[in-house]
Amino acid sequence: MLKKRTACISFSILFAWLIIPHFTSAQHITASGCSVSNVGYLSDLAREYEKRTGVQVLVRGGGSVVGLEDLQAGRVDFAAACRGKSADDPANMEFVQVAWDVLVPIVHPSNPVASISPDDIRNIFHGRITNWGQLNGKKEPIKLFLSRPIKGLSGVESSTRKLILQGKEPALTPNVTLHVSSGVVEQMVEKTPEGFAVSGFSSARKRKVKMLPVNGVYPTHKNIENNTYPFKRPLFLIINKNPKPEVKRFVDFALSKEGQSLIRSYGVVALTGNK
Repeated sequence: MLKKRTACISFSILFAWLIIPHFTSAQHITASGCSVSNVGYLSDLAREYEKRTGVQVLVRGGGSVVGLEDLQAGRVDFAAACRGKSADDPANMEFVQVAWDVLVPIVHPSNPVASISPDDIRNIFHGRITNWGQLNGKKEPIKLFLSRPIKGLSGVESSTRKLILQGKEPALTPNVTLHVSSGVVEQMVEKTPEGFAVSGFSSARKRKVKMLPVNGVYPTHKNIENNTYPFKRPLFLIINKNPKPEVKRFVDFALSKEGQSLIRSYGVVALTGNK
């Protein structure tokens, strides 16, 4: 029987949200959404923006679906997402690309597997490879962690289906557990020697996980920028079509030469100079 979906969001995510007040002052703006973006660059960029302007940008993760719902309900001023706009998204939401990311297969640091192929990844997701021994690793079951919110698809799962699984759904076999966001998935891989997941490079590189090269190609900046490494995808900030002036100024800052230079300095692939 499929293991039960994780019932609660991590304390840190809940705490972060509880301490974000609903400010009416223009000196404070709030955001939620894509955990990959939040960990990868957004929290750092928000701190830098406050240093330069005095305006607080209070952000939390929770996943792309959460960000979209929060923005639509007016609980935040803007959101972050690692998937593009879909036909189901409100027409008054504008998706603004600010950086690039790639999907990366991640395992526990103790895992001896040296490389993996796209077919191997697909076979794990479809339940055809279930033991690390099938990939020249230890003879123990693979524990697959998937990011899936209560409603809809997470940005990582949506991108995984499109870029890796060729449009197919993963098989929900007994070795699969579902979690509310990619941040929680990464944390599970950190502490599970048999664990496996796909997540975003921008956040995974900050975790205590091992990113497996794909067909021997590592997710380095150079390999991502020149498209040698596969599974490339955009990272977005989402705003209402008529955003608050301070939200517009923050997005403009993220897109500016200075903002893009900061994003690159955080280890994320910026838009500038990329194809």
